[in-house]
Amino acid sequence: RKEYDEQRSMFGQFRGGGGGFGGQGGGGFGGQPGGANVDFDISDLLGGLFGGGRGGGRGRARQPQGRRGDDIETEATITFQQAVEGATLPLRMTSDEACPTCHGTGARPGTAPKVCTKCQGSGMQTGASGGVFAMTEPCSECRGRGMVVEHPCDLCRGSGRAPASRTMQVRVPAGVKDGQRIRLKGKGGKGQGGGPDGDLYLLVHVDGHKLFGRKGEHLTITVPVAFDEAALGAQIEVPTLDGPPVRLKVPAGTPTGRTFRAKGKGAATKAGGRGDLLVTIEVQVPTELSDEQRVALEALRDSRGTTTPRDGLIEEVAS
Repeated sequence: RKEYDEQRSMFGQFRGGGGGFGGQGGGGFGGQPGGANVDFDISDLLGGLFGGGRGGGRGRARQPQGRRGDDIETEATITFQQAVEGATLPLRMTSDEACPTCHGTGARPGTAPKVCTKCQGSGMQTGASGGVFAMTEPCSECRGRGMVVEHPCDLCRGSGRAPASRTMQVRVPAGVKDGQRIRLKGKGGKGQGGGPDGDLYLLVHVDGHKLFGRKGEHLTITVPVAFDEAALGAQIEVPTLDGPPVRLKVPAGTPTGRTFRAKGKGAATKAGGRGDLLVTIEVQVPTELSDEQRVALEALRDSRGTTTPRDGLIEEVAS
């Protein structure tokens, strides 16, 4: 509607110029002195409005445009490590492609599609609009293709398309998350008549890991330490996902839940770096004690006396 109003306004401006179309002097088209200096053809204006051109508003012959291939969505499950590091996966899928029997023409072998006699191969026809100008629309005989198949292919029934299986190598980037949807441009269904291929959308599922978790670009792990290690301090080894273990100093008096950071031992980032490994300490309390261990712990208890970590707790609530 906006385009129509703009061109109608343009038409009215030039029509009121006084000299008529193509006239000499004041206000005519053609760039004569005193007029609008415009090289203008009224058929171009009408063609822009109604799809026509020179020749009384009839549609210009054109080549039918190719059809874009279909977008395809599929799923893949990858390991935790593949998600962190990235991976190339073989992906087998089925989609409609050019028929192998007729090579996409839709015609039975030994025959060929013919130019549509109604639209002369343009794929468009002139229809009545009920007004002064005619309207162009897709040809009802060939459905806008410009060609007619008189003897359809037995395999594709004249569509020129048939299901086909293919295997492609798909690169899953490092850092992909569970449930993430990846778009692979041009890897979907094949286009028709020179049209572009569609896109492939890959929905990724990531399996969990028995030791590691993820927190953005960082990896997480919970490491158990013995009661005496937490109390007295210790040097421990912590596993990493894709390399040798790292040594971590646990200071004396470390409680359960304290988290330490191993720099650069996490997941790969889009910028080419790596996140960190977040190590959370879990202090384990022994459930079974040898006689020697029991004696040692009883000695520790006796040395503590009557003092406990709960001293003052009840009084604090009551106050």
